[in-house]
Amino acid sequence: MTKPAPILEIADAFADAATPANFPRAVLRFRNNRWARHVGLGSLTDTEWAEHFARFRPLPGNLDQPLALRYHGHQFGVYNPELGDGRGFLFAQLKDDRGRWLDLGTKGSGQTRWSRQGDGRLTLKGGVREVLAAQYLEAHGVKTSKPFSLIETGEQLARNDEPSPTRSAVLVRLSHSHIRFGTFQRVAYHEDRESLARLIRHCAQVYYPDVADEDLTVMAPALLEKITRETARMIAGWMTTGFVHGVMNTDNFNITGESFDYGPWRFLPYSDPNFTAAYFDQQGLYRFGRQPTQGLWALQQLAATLTLVADAEPLTDALKTFEGAYQRAFARHTLALFGLKDGASLQEDLIFLQALYGWMTETAASWPQVFFDWFGGRLSEERATSSPLASRYREEKFAAVRDGLYAREAERPERLGHPYFTREKPVSLVYDEVEALWAQIAEHDDWSAFEAKLDDIEAARQALDLGDSAVVT
Repeated sequence: MTKPAPILEIADAFADAATPANFPRAVLRFRNNRWARHVGLGSLTDTEWAEHFARFRPLPGNLDQPLALRYHGHQFGVYNPELGDGRGFLFAQLKDDRGRWLDLGTKGSGQTRWSRQGDGRLTLKGGVREVLAAQYLEAHGVKTSKPFSLIETGEQLARNDEPSPTRSAVLVRLSHSHIRFGTFQRVAYHEDRESLARLIRHCAQVYYPDVADEDLTVMAPALLEKITRETARMIAGWMTTGFVHGVMNTDNFNITGESFDYGPWRFLPYSDPNFTAAYFDQQGLYRFGRQPTQGLWALQQLAATLTLVADAEPLTDALKTFEGAYQRAFARHTLALFGLKDGASLQEDLIFLQALYGWMTETAASWPQVFFDWFGGRLSEERATSSPLASRYREEKFAAVRDGLYAREAERPERLGHPYFTREKPVSLVYDEVEALWAQIAEHDDWSAFEAKLDDIEAARQALDLGDSAVVT
């Protein structure tokens, strides 16, 4: 690296050295070759890969020792000051081929001082599920961390929520920042203004340099506005792909607005605003239709920490940008998934979306199928007639949706020539499919369905060609 890892500037106040677990095995199950090339690690052999991402031998010129970050957070609305990286750490920071700092963080890499009573491990099923979810979201243009490596580690774990003993793994994910809303909450909880100021300056200089300012009272609201807009964009992506995160605690939001820490996630088979992903979310706090509200609530908790160094009014003004940013991203992302250009105005697009999602909820039409059938709008009229949903498209209640699709021009219509669009059905990732492919792994060590699903997701990514929309711009 040309300069030290940025986290070292603040590590003394925000992190603790961690020691990786010593795993009995290292069986490579997934490596993200495309992103490995972006960060200059594409030439690693599988043996070298395992040395770095299962044994955690430091990357040359990078962090000498992993760092477990300190943070607090609201968990289902209850503040918890006993958090921190309990089964993961920041392993390295490196630049990609566009000059952007990226983090390699882990999950299941062993105990840290923040593990409490946990074993610091990750089940293989949990790792498989995260690889699938993040790959699917990225393929569909949603802001997300990238699964970088999944290695089976040979331990047998006991868990309350799945058959035990169960197989273990260590995951490495690539993201823009390891810093969470809860990182701010921790220093505010201790009323540590000096550390809060350091954190704000660090986040601005490394991730949002255009808002860096000597005056904290100016920089803090400007930083909050950036984070607000990126968070709104992320959640809009969840809503357009029918994704339910499941655990929207404030320690599960990062400052660059990327989906991460996939636990009991689900993709909706059909539109249901009341769908809840986590069995333990008995009140439906994080149900699908509430995700934008909960995202704004999390941002309000972040804003509250900044009142230690900035006035409330400009912070409130920064939060007010959420609704507009969310609406614009929601409209643009929906139309991008249809391969269509924007309409004449945002208001017209929102009226169309109301008709679209209202129809999808009323009819319980397959969420991924609708977007697949009508990619390119009018250009896919013939394709839609052979869809499993063809009879629903002929109904009068679909007329307003059809009119909206036909009124918008296709964006890059040549994408319809991709072989992906010759299929009858799109790639999907609903619960039963994930459980079925996991059963093949658990019962027969058969990874073919998992690999086939990843191939299908990659085909969708290439066909949709939504670009690197999962990063800060």
